[in-house]
Amino acid sequence: QGDEMDEDEDSPAFVFPKGSLDENEHLLQWVGFQRGAVLRNCAGLSDEQGHWRPDGKLISLVAILNHLTLMERRWVDGGFRGVEATYEPESEFHPEGLTLAEALAAYRARAAATDAFVRSASLDTVSPESGWGRGFDLRFVVLHILGETARHAGHADATREMLDGSTGL
Repeated sequence: QGDEMDEDEDSPAFVFPKGSLDENEHLLQWVGFQRGAVLRNCAGLSDEQGHWRPDGKLISLVAILNHLTLMERRWVDGGFRGVEATYEPESEFHPEGLTLAEALAAYRARAAATDAFVRSASLDTVSPESGWGRGFDLRFVVLHILGETARHAGHADATREMLDGSTGL
């Protein structure tokens, strides 16, 4: 495969949410739409490009993927499944030794796990006060994931445009 990412695997189609009467599915469509924007901005890049930071500022696309993966893990597994969750910004936003391919695979796996959990639970389910979610309901958590993903999808758009001029991904 070399340094270049597989375009077919890493270029999710641009699919605008169609909506659903099932609120879980409706919210997951929007989360998926924003995840797709992040993934499309990583398509066709080498590992070196995935780690590129404009003028050493902002964070790389690999770091965006890593952050979003760990953020979803914290809020879902740490909030509802009792998994220990911590936030370590230095390693999260500057991941040492993480390749673009590894970051993409981890993000896709985390997305599948998050989606499976959301589909299996009521949005009214409240996380324990002792967990990462500190007593928030699943609806709040999914909306937080949506907002955080949208924020970093825009960041990924800007980074990719500064990297190689690509826009509208």
